[in-house]
Amino acid sequence: MKVLLDTHAMLWWWTAPELLSKPILKILSNPATTILASAVSAYEMAYKHHCGKLILPKGLLEDFAAVLAQERWTELPVTIEHTLLAGRLPSPHRDPFDRLLGAQAIQEKANLVTVDPAFKTFPGLPVLW
Repeated sequence: MKVLLDTHAMLWWWTAPELLSKPILKILSNPATTILASAVSAYEMAYKHHCGKLILPKGLLEDFAAVLAQERWTELPVTIEHTLLAGRLPSPHRDPFDRLLGAQAIQEKANLVTVDPAFKTFPGLPVLW
């Protein structure tokens, strides 16, 4: 199975795993699961931390790539295809971070791990929680 983590799911894995559902914990703990971590989430965390809207674990932003490598997660860069699909998605949801994550999950044929119900408005997006 291939999954893409929404930003909150990624943060909860590190800081509050009890907030993740039991099925998601099982999926993320399975070594056969391919876990994608988007550059969009790195940007969202850095931006919200900079604005004072998000407190992050010490050192996370300073060595984000190493943290992903330690988790054995695959870094997912943003491509032109991702951005074009994000801009075209027929959804009323306007959050640019969410639109990009949704587009990436669709384009990469990954299940998006999220508790956010707004993603249900994205046609063709498989969501797990």
